[in-house]
Amino acid sequence: MNIAHTVAGALLDIEAVFLRPDEPFTWASGIKSPIYTDNRLVLSAPAQRTIVEDSLAERIKEMFPEADVLMGTATAGIAHAALAAERLGLPMGYVRSSAKDHGRTNQIEGRLEPGAKVVVVEDLVSTGGSVIDVVHALREAGADVLGIVALFSYGMEVATQAMSDADVALTTLTTFDDIIELAAQTGRISASDIPRLRAFRDNPRDDAWMTLGE
Repeated sequence: MNIAHTVAGALLDIEAVFLRPDEPFTWASGIKSPIYTDNRLVLSAPAQRTIVEDSLAERIKEMFPEADVLMGTATAGIAHAALAAERLGLPMGYVRSSAKDHGRTNQIEGRLEPGAKVVVVEDLVSTGGSVIDVVHALREAGADVLGIVALFSYGMEVATQAMSDADVALTTLTTFDDIIELAAQTGRISASDIPRLRAFRDNPRDDAWMTLGE
C-alpha cells in the first residue's frame, strides 16, 4: 500500500485538504493561498480516520520503533497522538503552546520521565514554528525527541530550514506533491494548475503564482 497516496485520497475525499487555485483563500498572515487544510475533519469521518490513524501508527512504528511516548501538539495533534498511541500500546500526552497560569502551571501534560524517547505528533506543518516550540519544551524537560510525525506538510522551505536548525527529523504521511498530483488525476484541479501550486509552495508570499502561465 502506498501510504502517501492513500492518505492523500482520504484527506481530499473529506475536503480536509481543499484546493482552490482560481479563488484563493486568504490566510491570517494575508497570504493568498490556493490550498486550505483542516485536518480536524478527519476526526469526524470514521472511514478516513481509520486510514489516517492506522497509517500514523504504522509510520511511527517503522521510523521510531524505540519510542517510549507520543506527545501531541495542542490542540490539533492531541487526538491523533491519542489514537496512534492506543494502536501502539504507548503512553501519550500533549504540549501546550505555553504553561498554564494556574494549578501546577504545566506546559507538558501527561507523565514524562527524564530521558524518555518522544515522538511529537502534529496534524499540519506550515512554517514549522509552533511544532519546533514543542520540541524545545520537551527537550528542556529532559526528553529525547526522536522526531516529528505529521499528517501533512506544505513543504515550505522555511519549515525545512526550521527543522534543520532545530536538528529534528520531520516525516509526513503525505506530501504537497502527492496531494496536488492526486487532485489532478481525479479531476479536482487541472493538470495545468500544478506548476502554479508548486510556485506557491516555493514562495508563498509572492502572488505571482496566481497568474503563472496566463
